[in-house]
Amino acid sequence: MSLSRRGFLHSFTEGRTTVSGAFLAARGLEAHLAGQQFGKDGRPLGPPGPGEVRISSNENPLGPGKAALDAILGKFPEASRYPFNSTPLDSDLVATIATKYGTKPENVVMGAGSQEILRNSVIEFTSPTLALTTALPTFENPTTLAKSLGHAIHEVKVDSSLRLDVDGMIAAAKDAGLVFFNNPNNPTATVHSLKTVTDLVERVRKASPDTFILIDEAYHDYVTDPSYQTAIPLALATPNVLVSRTFSKAYGMAGMRIGYAVGQAATMKRLAKRKMPYNISTLGVAAAIASLGDQKHIDEERARNTEVRAFTMKALEDLGCKPTASQANFLFVDIHRPAKEFREACAKSNVMVGRDFPPFEKTHARISIGTMDEMQKATEVFRNVLRPAATSAGKQ
Repeated sequence: MSLSRRGFLHSFTEGRTTVSGAFLAARGLEAHLAGQQFGKDGRPLGPPGPGEVRISSNENPLGPGKAALDAILGKFPEASRYPFNSTPLDSDLVATIATKYGTKPENVVMGAGSQEILRNSVIEFTSPTLALTTALPTFENPTTLAKSLGHAIHEVKVDSSLRLDVDGMIAAAKDAGLVFFNNPNNPTATVHSLKTVTDLVERVRKASPDTFILIDEAYHDYVTDPSYQTAIPLALATPNVLVSRTFSKAYGMAGMRIGYAVGQAATMKRLAKRKMPYNISTLGVAAAIASLGDQKHIDEERARNTEVRAFTMKALEDLGCKPTASQANFLFVDIHRPAKEFREACAKSNVMVGRDFPPFEKTHARISIGTMDEMQKATEVFRNVLRPAATSAGKQ
């Protein structure tokens, strides 16, 4: 039976108001019966409900571009095939990425999202005696994994402007196994120039030449700061340096789980040892290749996000709640109250914002950027929730 695009999408949206067996299995019957909205880490439980504005996970609210959607629909007949038995092949995606950066396939390793790249880097390059050097706060999954493995960790708190403390991270990198440098940084949304990143790499390499440096550029496509540039050429030119990227953010394919790393062949060879077999899907491969050929979609998404981000920042600033100078598709905002309190108050009005990010969980919240319509609705809720706190803060 043939399946049209409209029919395919309808089949996934029909009946979304009910709770599926898969949801109960994944999240727990007890949680559902108790009406819990959040997990222990503050993430929403289950899929968005009717009318809900979910701005908690830094997703592209519009999803993949037309080229990617057409590729997915066109490859459904091959969904029964492994990515090495379908067209395009997984190796075709590797070759496409290599060509994009003027390098060779041996300089690229694929992952199930950049998450797998980060995990495998921690597993391969750190140990109980070779520390993970990372920021605080930053994307926490490398730290969480290192802790679970009993590996050493050096956490360096962000500076007073909530930017990564580059000098502090360089000092903490001495004899470390891996430096994790998130640029732009999640959750603070701040960015560092290529000059700063190059300086960090050179100084770490000089003081600790065996240390690996992972520069995570998950939010690369949202940056508008002209001082920022990708570190991929730097990684290709420098031993022990790798850059991770993902299709989960601007490309709108978080559910497809496609990411990759780029670096010198020797570095990629070590990373590839930890790679899961068949770690990317047939449909994901087709969508990713199509997306890489659709720069217009990325340019339009960046422009859309920049406009909505500016609108949201001004609305929060008008409430006396100052966000950082965001260069991503989310904001990190001083809300003058605990994030948990803010999150639960917003949830009562069907707006879901981000989880806690220690050590700023008592003062700051992360808010993802949705569509303009979603952010107009969300900022009305923010006005009701934050005005008392903002007024009190102004009297102090």
